[in-house]
This record gives sequence, structure tokens and C-alpha cells, in this order.
Amino acid sequence: MSKSAARLRELTQQSREDLAERLGIDESGIVVVDARHVVWPDSSAGCPMPGFNYTQVLTEGVLIRLQAGDKLHQYHAGKAGKAFLCENPSTSSPPSLYDEY
Repeated sequence: MSKSAARLRELTQQSREDLAERLGIDESGIVVVDARHVVWPDSSAGCPMPGFNYTQVLTEGVLIRLQAGDKLHQYHAGKAGKAFLCENPSTSSPPSLYDEY
């Protein structure tokens, strides 16, 4: 398994654990809808916070979409670092860098 595939799997597992804890449910109640390497349109990793400025440069990262019940949750990450829950994503479908999951 390549390093990028291993990182994607690790971030996906961390995201599932985080979401299960946030929702107070067992991980088995969370379905991985999509997990892929993407190119974000800027350094906000697709999750800009009001009042912050972001470098306007294409940024490699990760998009993980998890389903719990009838709600879809998105976790985003830059090229390095931990994935984080993005409650107000700026884009729902950034272009894939390549598929791995």
C-alpha cells in the first residue's frame, strides 16, 4: 500500500472515530460514502472560516464523506495534518487528485 493510500485510510478511521464520539454512537453506525485525495481551490481546504484570509493557490488534500443515519458529514484535510469536521463546506465536490479508497 502506498503512503498516500495509508494516510487516506488512517484519516478515514480517525474521522469515523471522531464522528462517533461527537454523535455518541458506535462506529458501526457510520458509513464511509467517499474518501479521496482532492485538490482544494485555496488553502482553506474547502472549509473557510469567516474573517480569515486564505492563500489563493491550489492545495492538495483529502475529502472524507461519512453518513450517520440520514445526515452526511464532511471531513477535510490539507496535504499534511489531521482531518477536521467541516460543517459549512465551500464546495461539495472538488476535483480528485486520484482515487485510492
